Amino acid sequence: MRKNIVAGNWKMNNGLIQTETLISELKQQTKTSNAEVMIAPTFTNLWHAFQSTRQDDIEVVAQNMHFAENGAYTGEVSASMLKSIGIQTVILGHSERRAYFNETDESLAQKVDAALEHDMRIVFCFGEELSDRKSGNEEAVVESQIKKALFHLDASAYKNIVLAYEPVWAIGTGETASPEQAQDMHAFIRKTLESKYGHTIADDMTILYGGSVKPGNAKEIFSKPDVDGGLIGGAALKAEDFYAIVNAF
Repeated sequence: MRKNIVAGNWKMNNGLIQTETLISELKQQTKTSNAEVMIAPTFTNLWHAFQSTRQDDIEVVAQNMHFAENGAYTGEVSASMLKSIGIQTVILGHSERRAYFNETDESLAQKVDAALEHDMRIVFCFGEELSDRKSGNEEAVVESQIKKALFHLDASAYKNIVLAYEPVWAIGTGETASPEQAQDMHAFIRKTLESKYGHTIADDMTILYGGSVKPGNAKEIFSKPDVDGGLIGGAALKAEDFYAIVNAF
């Protein structure tokens, strides 16, 4: 069954004091929707954030992880390490990880497998670049990303997967994605899933939109039938703005 989720990706922002302050401000906000709330602080603040929200309706999630269990991977963090501090969900495949750290569909498939082996929930990101959209190849790119990273999985694995569509061309480029464009792609994503796994899994899949969602456009975007929430960047760093988005449902 689909869930409404609003996930705040803090990216490489906020030291310990800023993390404490933002979490305190988030706790002061009132949630009037039934949406699940996630926040993804930096690795150095995950444990503190987890401890600070244990009694609250906020799930702390990780921004990334490595596919190996352990070993000579300086600077990396494994699924078991995340689980050891209470983290149950990880974001994988974010457009910035793909662009700046050369993550591929093949390496992401390994990360997906590792997370699932530890019974973690995955927020799996994908989406086309501006050149793909302008050339009309957006559906082919998205289909390829999904199939290469996820279509090796058994149907049972999808209970632990949330999809997040990020139109990279609509993030910081001056271009704007309309709610209708978001809906069209989300509907295509469901059809892609249905072609492999059938109607039930496709219809039950939670698909988030990650294209510069803000308080001013969240309600219209979330009103679309195939949009089940958002993966929020900049607006997640302001408690009032973030909860305005949460409450847009």
